[in-house]
Amino acid sequence: MHSAQVTDAARTARRASDSPAAHFLARAGLTARGVIYILVGWVAVLVALGQSSREADQQGALQVLAGKPYGLVSLWLLGIGFTAYALWRLSEAAFGVTGEPPGAGPRLKSLARSVIYAGLAYLTFDVISGTGRSQSRQQQDMTATAMQHPAGRWAVGIAGLIIVICGLVLVAEGARRKFMKYLRTAQMSARMRRVVELFGMIGTIARGLVFALVGVLVIDAAVTHKASQSGGIDKALLTLRDQPLGEFLMLVAALGLVVFGVYGLAEARRRKV
Repeated sequence: MHSAQVTDAARTARRASDSPAAHFLARAGLTARGVIYILVGWVAVLVALGQSSREADQQGALQVLAGKPYGLVSLWLLGIGFTAYALWRLSEAAFGVTGEPPGAGPRLKSLARSVIYAGLAYLTFDVISGTGRSQSRQQQDMTATAMQHPAGRWAVGIAGLIIVICGLVLVAEGARRKFMKYLRTAQMSARMRRVVELFGMIGTIARGLVFALVGVLVIDAAVTHKASQSGGIDKALLTLRDQPLGEFLMLVAALGLVVFGVYGLAEARRRKV
């Protein structure tokens, strides 16, 4: 009976993922994700070199794009892409994840990603409307508000620990090249497969390390009771810059994010959906 239920769940997931709508949502969403990481990494490179005062995070990247002649159209396309990504991950949470066995774990991960990218879509449309506030500042305000409540510091600390764990999981997945199982490698040449594998490994590890550092900063904010210690990608990269050899470390991390973005564009084309 249990075996039959698993088989039925797998068939349902396949039918859902094989629909043209699912393919469109996945391709559009993964493309948008690749583009935003390239932009974030590029802004971080400029900050590391002292050539930009923008925040090296998603909002800073979107604001840089908004200042370009083609910016408004690009922002709308990214906003639609992020919405598509969120809907695709939501469909995975509902029907199952292609390439993963039926179970609650993969579905919960897809649900979390859906929520994150829905927030990124909202941020994009906020930048389009011109009403966006500093992303780092918003995160610090949320941390400060949380720590005003009883047990708030514990909640913030636990949230930081979860972010650290998620970052370390990404590092492990990158080192083990787990991402390759989601790709249609049979459609790649041997050389293309090696390049995609290398870019995916470097980019995923870099992204994981940056996320882990974000989590460490959140934990530090909880321990010291200073919300200003917390922040997102921008705060993490600037913390790197303040260390010995900091500009070099920030540059390496920024280039790693660019590499992940390039890998993301390859994934958009070759992902099993």
